[in-house]
Amino acid sequence: MDTAAKLKELLCKELNLKLKPEEITDDMPLFGEGLGLDSLDAVEIVVILKKHMGVTIADSEQAKKVFVSMKTLIDFVETELGKK
Repeated sequence: MDTAAKLKELLCKELNLKLKPEEITDDMPLFGEGLGLDSLDAVEIVVILKKHMGVTIADSEQAKKVFVSMKTLIDFVETELGKK
């Protein structure tokens, strides 16, 4: 399973999203009109990334850049995994 598919599956499962992983597009915003996530979900995503992917978000500035869309999240995780 590639990184994008794994992330989408994890988010659907761990955040109890009503969408199926295959319904989430890479350009979909994480907040607002996209997945409709909130600040508590953002905290949960940080935990999910650490627990399931071994990836850590350094600070709130980095989180603002990473949590824009599925694509920015996927790109970040792939970059971090590539460093290991």
